[in-house]
Amino acid sequence: MSAEAFRQHGRAVIDWIADYLEHIEQHPVQSPLKPNDVRAQLPAHPPERGESFEQMLRDVNEIILPGLTHWQSPNFFGYFPANTSYPSILGELLTAGLGVQGMLWATSPACTELETHVLDWVVELLDLPREFRSTSAGGGVIQDTASSATLCAMLAARERVTGNATNERGANGTLTVYTSQQTHSSIEKAATIAGIGRANLRLIDVDDHFAMKPASLRQTLRADRAAGKVPAFVCATVGTTSSNAIDPVREIGEICREEQLWLHVDAAMSGTAALCPEFRHIHDGLELADSYCFNPHKWMFTNFDCDCFFVRDRAALVRTLSILPEYLRNTATESGNVIDYRDWQIPLGRRFRALKLWFVIRHYGAEGLRGLVREHISLAQEFADWVRESDRFELITDPPLNLVCLRHIEGDGRTQAILKSINDSGRAFLTHTKLNDRYVIRVSIGGTRTRRQHVEALWRQLRDLA
Repeated sequence: MSAEAFRQHGRAVIDWIADYLEHIEQHPVQSPLKPNDVRAQLPAHPPERGESFEQMLRDVNEIILPGLTHWQSPNFFGYFPANTSYPSILGELLTAGLGVQGMLWATSPACTELETHVLDWVVELLDLPREFRSTSAGGGVIQDTASSATLCAMLAARERVTGNATNERGANGTLTVYTSQQTHSSIEKAATIAGIGRANLRLIDVDDHFAMKPASLRQTLRADRAAGKVPAFVCATVGTTSSNAIDPVREIGEICREEQLWLHVDAAMSGTAALCPEFRHIHDGLELADSYCFNPHKWMFTNFDCDCFFVRDRAALVRTLSILPEYLRNTATESGNVIDYRDWQIPLGRRFRALKLWFVIRHYGAEGLRGLVREHISLAQEFADWVRESDRFELITDPPLNLVCLRHIEGDGRTQAILKSINDSGRAFLTHTKLNDRYVIRVSIGGTRTRRQHVEALWRQLRDLA
């Protein structure tokens, strides 16, 4: 493809994306296709000769688009958001065009230094502890997801408690890790990958608001120590997936300090709320944490993948993950004056993710980002009021931020049928969970394009089906 053809087709793609997002509401939110419907339309064998870009774009329209669930729809209320925005898309385009492999400072200094600087901005924007700044002994790095951040934190915790013995000789089966019953499944996966094992993962009881009980954590720790186990790692969650529950970070952190345990705080979706001073209470006690992560690719209008991961002591992380073969040695690394982010993550290679986050922050500014977050939380709180006033639905828990959990008063069967009807209609998309063994509809309000009229339309649909 020539440069001129690239210009021509690039303009066509930008126009296509703009048209798609501008008219996204004309599509059913969830794809109506059945398994294998997409593959049935694709040729059995790859083309022998190259095809025109026009034909490729036609196939996107005719084959791919009908098979998508439209996460950017303002009527997408399922899971947690996976937002994008025009500045983020343009930043991602530049990242692809530059094709940078940012594993070392030496492989592209701007890739590393922009990331370090933008993450210091994020510390300021969210009023995170100063220990997470690059000017301290800690610092930040952009991971792909919170799952990777959790795994890195758990590995660092494992090596700290064993004096790096696990990296040298392997796991011995005595280490234990702790989180709440409501935590994300990535904790269980991390325990498996880290060699700690599912059997050594302790799920701590939760209270009536589905937040971890510190007293239960302390009791479990004491029982494990008495049984000869070696506690290593605790994960507190700020905004659980099922109910948006916020664990009491300060009380958990104080226990971790007493027990000399690594405390990781996962605020994957909800951390963005701390852009607004009035919601920073969700991070109370965060100064006691050894690591923290949240996902701008959920609620901060930056397209997937982009997780901000911060550590109090970067040396502990680097000691755990650093391996330096001869072919990566260079003068800058050996000087000790640069950050090599390959030592802060699982893979060697890394994308220039900071560019899109930089674009988003600069485009919206702190004020613009706060405005969208406040609007979403306000809409969720008003939606919760509508549920409270209803004689057909009930709230399962008071929503702390922008996730509303509700169910029909007639129970699981009716609640499940309503959810299916809404999703089948294509006019909105919702997902469910189970809380106290009851089937619950989750309404997650946080889309870049979601406004009051979309939330009102969803409530009318729920009310009509009740």
